[in-house]
Amino acid sequence: MSKEGLESLFPMEDISVMGMWELLPHLNKFRVRLKETIEGAILFRPHVVVTVDSKGFSFRLLKQLRARYGWQESNGPLHFHYVAPSFWAWKGGEARLKGLANFVDHILCILPNEEAVCKLNGLDATFVGHPVLEDIVEFNLGKQASPHDLKIEGNSEDFRRKYALSPGAAVISLLPGSRLQEVIRMLSIFSRAFDQLKDSIPELITVIHVASNQHVENYIDGVIHKWPVPAILIPGGHQHLKYDAFSASTIALCTSGTVAMELQLARLPCVVAYRAHILTEWYIQYKAKIPYISLPNILTDSAIIPEALFQACTPTNLASLLM
Repeated sequence: MSKEGLESLFPMEDISVMGMWELLPHLNKFRVRLKETIEGAILFRPHVVVTVDSKGFSFRLLKQLRARYGWQESNGPLHFHYVAPSFWAWKGGEARLKGLANFVDHILCILPNEEAVCKLNGLDATFVGHPVLEDIVEFNLGKQASPHDLKIEGNSEDFRRKYALSPGAAVISLLPGSRLQEVIRMLSIFSRAFDQLKDSIPELITVIHVASNQHVENYIDGVIHKWPVPAILIPGGHQHLKYDAFSASTIALCTSGTVAMELQLARLPCVVAYRAHILTEWYIQYKAKIPYISLPNILTDSAIIPEALFQACTPTNLASLLM
């Protein structure tokens, strides 16, 4: 969107918080940003409002905008929301879809099963595909293979040459997340896991993929000197370099997210890890109706990717899974 000329009212990382209890310290900032966005939208007088993911923020925005314009006002803007809420993951999730029709005119779905369920619950919807598949377009692979055979191959030799890695170097890609709160929590666990691995794996190198988030970049820059093994930092937004790093790696360790799909496209084995606030973990375990959190496992309904979640996400367990 930035490439198309979007000028954001504020840095997106200001509202990039996930979890229930994790959100509490940021509530005041959220209220300020929500008010700022509503006022900006009213001033701009759009014909269409498109919100992207972040359903807690986005749905409050759309609901308040609809109230401002009035339910019956025919010249009010159409409301589109990109990325359907994960109704399939939660007990009672489908029932909550019905209320969205009051302030969402159309849902753009990224998973094939979502469109029909949205329509059954009174929401106009269109399946548009998962955004990670844009990587295939960038690498010009769309016409070269059937969907089941698609694979993004980076250049391992170029990557090793660029960073002067020896032929015997064992490279593990590390993707700690895109939100500051999860990076702070997960990076300390990952660091202790690599501390356990360094004596078992000669010439161990970590490639840390840093999200395009200024807060995350600053945090990692500030703690990387304590990392137990040599590390290479890959900045966000460099797609070819990212897939070159994947190609040079033997395995990846990642915080759950879209990146698990990218690793599948690269055919790189990975381990998915996740920890949250203890109360958020309890809520997820109580409300979730599926046993997985990574999308490849959810789509196949099987544990094709090892997941170390919540209390099982320990340095010792991660080190064992990466061996």
